[in-house]
Amino acid sequence: MGLRINDIVPNFTAETDQGTISFHDWIGDSWAILFSHPKDFTPVCTTEFGAVAQLADEWAKRNTKVIGVSVDGVEEHKGWKGDIESFAGAPAGFPIIADEGLNVSKLFDMLPADAYMPDGRTPADSATVRSVFIISPDKKLQLTMTYPMSVGRNFAEVLRALDGLQRTFGQPLATPANWETGQDVIVALALDDAAAEEKYGALDKKLPYLRFAKNPE
Repeated sequence: MGLRINDIVPNFTAETDQGTISFHDWIGDSWAILFSHPKDFTPVCTTEFGAVAQLADEWAKRNTKVIGVSVDGVEEHKGWKGDIESFAGAPAGFPIIADEGLNVSKLFDMLPADAYMPDGRTPADSATVRSVFIISPDKKLQLTMTYPMSVGRNFAEVLRALDGLQRTFGQPLATPANWETGQDVIVALALDDAAAEEKYGALDKKLPYLRFAKNPE
């Protein structure tokens, strides 16, 4: 059974370049982003880890912890971080899980249960370990994005999606296409017009089922 949105994400204990973590304890009461990579010392992944490092202040503003996972070992992760920081011009302060046994990759349904890494493996052997998981403080999966090895991830979109999730979390709201922070939001159909207006003020009714409210706090 695959991991689906609103499922509680698996808890696990793993080694990272910063020591042992228990995943749910590590998340604590924060939001969390787990981003996975098929191999250390690979070109696209180096640029992606660099982008994450450069956004450290943005993650902190959003009470969000970030953690990488790659199917290589701790010492390789430590060595790779030197390249990441050199490329990014920023410290890579986040931990990277050493998923040599593929436990995390399988728990998050990025590899089949019978997968193994052959001798002399290449990134192609773990190409599907290329996902982003956004997790809310209640440890539930809120969003998944999966990319091929040939397309670098857009972390501006990851930030935008995180903002949308946080803006609507636990509220009868949604964000429209291409929404950016501060723009109007959609009121869910769970509220009729009277209840929606009482809660959010005057509505901009584009269609009976498409009602915008000023970005309410």
